Amino acid sequence: MAIPLIPLAREEAAVAAEIRAACMAHGFFYVADHGVPEALLAAQFDWAKRFFALPEAEKAALDLRNSPARRGWEGIGAQTLDLSAKPDRKESFYCGPDYPEDHPYVRAGLTNYGGNQWPALPGFREQMLAYMAATTALAERIMRLIAVGLGLPPGYFDATMADPMLTLRLIRYPPHPPDAAADVFGAGAHTDWGAITILAQDDLGGLEVQAADGSWIPATPIPGTFVVNLGDMIPRWTNGLYRSNLHRVINANPSGRDRHSIPLFYSPNYHARIEAVPGSVPPGEAPRFPPCTAGEHLSEMYRKTYGLAA
Repeated sequence: MAIPLIPLAREEAAVAAEIRAACMAHGFFYVADHGVPEALLAAQFDWAKRFFALPEAEKAALDLRNSPARRGWEGIGAQTLDLSAKPDRKESFYCGPDYPEDHPYVRAGLTNYGGNQWPALPGFREQMLAYMAATTALAERIMRLIAVGLGLPPGYFDATMADPMLTLRLIRYPPHPPDAAADVFGAGAHTDWGAITILAQDDLGGLEVQAADGSWIPATPIPGTFVVNLGDMIPRWTNGLYRSNLHRVINANPSGRDRHSIPLFYSPNYHARIEAVPGSVPPGEAPRFPPCTAGEHLSEMYRKTYGLAA
């Protein structure tokens, strides 16, 4: 299995065809020529390191559990992505768009809509929102290329992009203990929950993608690229034609350094209906997945992983 590298600054049909092939094979690919400024990306990693260097008490005051919108800090071991393994060895900070309190979705208490818990770091909020805007634009561009690859109009998904559910996550993985048991991971094997993930990773490596034979393939960092992978909504939207694939993280690099990664989890509007797109269900067959809304899907995944209410 090879994870393809897809430069985006080419003719649309060719790019869409390569994305289609990757989505059908395993749902992972790198993108180059993505339009996110290098300086913005470098600053994002710098701010992530500054946040994680804060005293534990300052981070704990921003605990994720204090936020109805599920934004804030979570410590090492707070999440278990692989329920058959030990809790994940990672520390995270979650944020998203600053939807105002009078937004109807915030008033309704819908998943992933609301304000943020920002640390007392001048400039941090502005950096997060700028990076979020740039990577959200990239996610929307990729969604249009996915539509073209499915033989649909480029704007097929556009109506779902208003007021999307977005989560930007900063992650710190401490070095993997050399004597760790086989069921200890930085992030246990899992698929992502939403539509697509735009992942920036540092130079240490550690992300692995499962091949069809069950082996694990390194998603080696490539300068100037993002790793893009499909979340579980896309198989539902494509009747299983496109795949979301298991992946995991083990920070076992010999340097003994912390690993940092920054995923943007992009999902459509809470009320977007997730059902098989035209042409994806063979004649005479029923769809493989029952329809749902994007919000219903994400709420169920939060319940499973965190025990949180919808």
